Amino acid sequence: MKLVECVPNFSEGRRPEVVAAIVDAGARVPGVTVLGAESDRDHNRTVVTLAGAPDAVSEAAFRMTAEARRLIDLNTHEGAHPRMGATDVIPFIPLRDVTMEDCIALAKRLAERIGRELDIPCFLYADAAAVEERRSLPKIREGGFEGLRTRIGTDPTRIPDTGPHAIHPTAGCTAVGARFFLVAYNVNLGTTDPALAKSIAADLRESGRKVKTTAADGSVVDTVVPGKFKKLQAAGFELKERGLTQVSMNLLDYRITSVADVYAEIEKRAADAGVAIVESELVGLLPREALLRTATERVKLCGFKDEQVIEHHLDRARDDAFTCFDPFLEALASGAPTPGGGSAAALVGALGAALGAMVTNLTIGKKKFVAVEADMLAARTTLMDAVAALRAGVKEDALLFDRVMAAYKLPKTTPAEEATRKAAVEEATLIAAHGPFGLMKTAAATLPTLLETAEKGNAAAASDAAVGALLVRACVEGAAYNVMINVGQMKGHPEADGLAAATATLRADVATRAQAVLDAVDRRI
Repeated sequence: MKLVECVPNFSEGRRPEVVAAIVDAGARVPGVTVLGAESDRDHNRTVVTLAGAPDAVSEAAFRMTAEARRLIDLNTHEGAHPRMGATDVIPFIPLRDVTMEDCIALAKRLAERIGRELDIPCFLYADAAAVEERRSLPKIREGGFEGLRTRIGTDPTRIPDTGPHAIHPTAGCTAVGARFFLVAYNVNLGTTDPALAKSIAADLRESGRKVKTTAADGSVVDTVVPGKFKKLQAAGFELKERGLTQVSMNLLDYRITSVADVYAEIEKRAADAGVAIVESELVGLLPREALLRTATERVKLCGFKDEQVIEHHLDRARDDAFTCFDPFLEALASGAPTPGGGSAAALVGALGAALGAMVTNLTIGKKKFVAVEADMLAARTTLMDAVAALRAGVKEDALLFDRVMAAYKLPKTTPAEEATRKAAVEEATLIAAHGPFGLMKTAAATLPTLLETAEKGNAAAASDAAVGALLVRACVEGAAYNVMINVGQMKGHPEADGLAAATATLRADVATRAQAVLDAVDRRI
């Protein structure tokens, strides 16, 4: 299964409700797992880690960017960390069965979409950079939101790769890229003077520091003195709320420069200045290999959790996928009226559509099926939209039943009350019948696409298309019974009778279409 990681950074770390809304926008995308969300009040920044199928992760990143645009205004934002956008940076990292070239293509498509649909200019960086000068994120971000506000659109070196040639008035601009695993690592020093942290950062980072030297002609010129470590970005900050200063770093390749390497050097230089290291911290997740290169006790690592090792988190997410239905099954088996058959039917339909999407994912990217890749990409979108709609129907069916029960509980002690109650019951019952009928139509609409996956998709997964069709038909049949139990109480009512007739017609059509999928699978296996 193709997996990518995405680590979008948002310029908000002090309003939990805003962070929750942004994270939730991504978490609602089917096929995406939120591995972590780390907020820092001093930096006023949140780092979110997502993993999943490439297109699903890209969709989640887009929705989170749209939500950040809605909720964050950089004109009122303050924090220690440099930033140029409400969504400051979106990197894609290959995890499994995905190449760096795949991630570069993903970054370019997302940057183009953000520019086109959200009016936010984007710069492509790291391995996705169109020009060498834009591989470095700090160089792109130089000047921050306030500086870039006047430079974008006027400075030819600051023309965005995608989107308008003017900064968004509140959301700024965004860097979108592809890279190797980046380890975000901070070392906190026991001093309130940020000068030491800034000096250490300049001495260690690959880009080094600028110093003034005297040229042969006597003129004073700026010369760049490279830092000690390759593949290291670093800056010094003051943590006012904690009375500390910080060397904040990005290790761009832990195989070249490790956490242990930079900690030892910072410890030495701080000790020379009479300052002790208070603690260090890893922000977000890191690969198991990077942790193995680090003695956590030696570097005074604070607050580190096993879940921050990305392989551990992915394993847990995989295991959770097999147990996440347990609470629903227990509720279904209980004596409570909801969730009931309608919710179960909706879930079965979502499973059927998801199986069809699985067939497309097992087809896309395979050389043998390159001729049908465009068809499978379109099919996957259709099926995943159905998954989301049917999944929402699981809860919606219970809400419709609750509405009917609420109508029956209305008082009926007077003729007027009885008339009001009767009208409310009739309205709620009709609505409760339309709900499962809508599920029927949503599920039924997946069958032409399931047929296409059965005929064109990877033959090794044809049986999954067959099971998907069977589950979709089960959804339709189950939802139909929920329609009929409601309209059965309203025989003679024109709308109810029409719904009953439409239900019978749709059931017959679905039976034929589902059988066509099974026949197609039989021919291929």
